[in-house]
Amino acid sequence: MKDKTVIITGANSGIGKAAALKFATEGYRVIMACRNMEMSRAAQKEITEVSNHTHVDLMELDVSSFDSIRTFCSAFKAKYPRLDILIHNAAYLSHGEKEYKLSPEHIELTFATNTFGPFLMTRLLADLLEKSQDPRILHACTTNIKHFFDPKRKIDFDNLRGEFRDTRPYSVYKMYGDSKMALLMLTFKMAEEFKSQGIKVNALQINRVKLSKETIKKMRSFWKVLAWAQNLTNPLPSGMADSYFHICTSDEFKNVTGQLINHKREIVQPSPNETGIAQLKNIFGSGSYPSYATDAQNVEKIWKLSTTLTEG
Repeated sequence: MKDKTVIITGANSGIGKAAALKFATEGYRVIMACRNMEMSRAAQKEITEVSNHTHVDLMELDVSSFDSIRTFCSAFKAKYPRLDILIHNAAYLSHGEKEYKLSPEHIELTFATNTFGPFLMTRLLADLLEKSQDPRILHACTTNIKHFFDPKRKIDFDNLRGEFRDTRPYSVYKMYGDSKMALLMLTFKMAEEFKSQGIKVNALQINRVKLSKETIKKMRSFWKVLAWAQNLTNPLPSGMADSYFHICTSDEFKNVTGQLINHKREIVQPSPNETGIAQLKNIFGSGSYPSYATDAQNVEKIWKLSTTLTEG
């Protein structure tokens, strides 16, 4: 696998770091696309030493910044002739945050990082992915999207540029769930758009996992205590990293595209019924996702918005 290249965003901690180690151990050329370079250099050194693999490259990337994405993609294209796997792992979730924040392009920071950034990055790298014999893209999704089993839950499309930042209540958890639902919808649409190019696009629904020390340090006191308590029973990131690797490299998923895959590596289906007892089964199960994600009007809305915001 020495000639196969994988980009992993947010590869300096948590699942991203574990995935970088897994791919490096298996002989892939790994590109760690990270924002915090000081922390990332230490992670790169550790991954290189543990995997005994020298082809672990570190490149600076802030997924919330369109300028940073364009700079990264230009630098990558100047250095590498082809891309085989693109894993959008980086995400923004500031536990306990009460302030509505904007990205450099004046887009709500969660959506800029979790939704529009990956959209732009994929579009800019599609030509290099097309050169691969087996190109695959994986989006890191979340069980948080289950909140959309509530028929009242909707994405606040009208407040993604700060339109109502001073008058509407802000919840970082709602915005996170909304941004990941939007990313799931883009997964389905991208799979259609890239099908003729042979590029497969899927999403993995991240289940419970131990949070890294770096992530916990960023939290406020209450959330730190809660995170440490949950870490006592949460599985290690390496398990989810193995799923990253399996979905992106195995023959089992070679021809699978436009799907949400759960932590059991099963394809998740849209829910046929979201009322009464069925709603409870949806929430506590792992085999279905909200029908909101397949609503053609919703998908078209996020696709057009993504296209408009990332133009230029």
